[in-house]
Amino acid sequence: MEKRLTKKEIVKMLLKNNELEEQDEEELLDLLIDQPISIDVDKQEESKMTRGDRLADKLSEVAGSWGFILGFSAFLIFWIVLNAFILRGDNKIDEYPFILLNLLLSCLAALQAPVIMMSQNRQAKKDSLRNQNDYRTDLKSELILEELHSKMEKIIKNQKEIKEEIELLKNSNRRYHKKTK
Repeated sequence: MEKRLTKKEIVKMLLKNNELEEQDEEELLDLLIDQPISIDVDKQEESKMTRGDRLADKLSEVAGSWGFILGFSAFLIFWIVLNAFILRGDNKIDEYPFILLNLLLSCLAALQAPVIMMSQNRQAKKDSLRNQNDYRTDLKSELILEELHSKMEKIIKNQKEIKEEIELLKNSNRRYHKKTK
């Protein structure tokens, strides 16, 4: 008869190909076997966010929108039209080739890029946590299915034994009735 693996053995078998530290593997084993493992990654990350993180996320949300692109395009067109056609002589804020506008755009890009990168890095960490959580949940589900499969096999085996016992009893009952007749 085939030897059934324990939950711990199954988890170790599944983790063989991963490059986990032994301490991490033991912690994962304990989590998978004894405790619920699902976590709300968004809530967990939200509780760790600083004011700067929230500001970076809002700024990235605004700077990556069509509203920002269209609004900023309108501002650029307004700036160029104002300085090239409307204002005359000494009243011009920024004469062609629009050096001040170029400086403003460079400053905006220099500030906007790191803020967007901070937001993307935090999102990448959240995605990594979500992936780890999904892996643990899948692994636990696999363990539960394996355990259910094992229990089903035991039930089927017991049913066969009960059925055999019933057949034996029926046969012996028939023999008894034949003898008594």
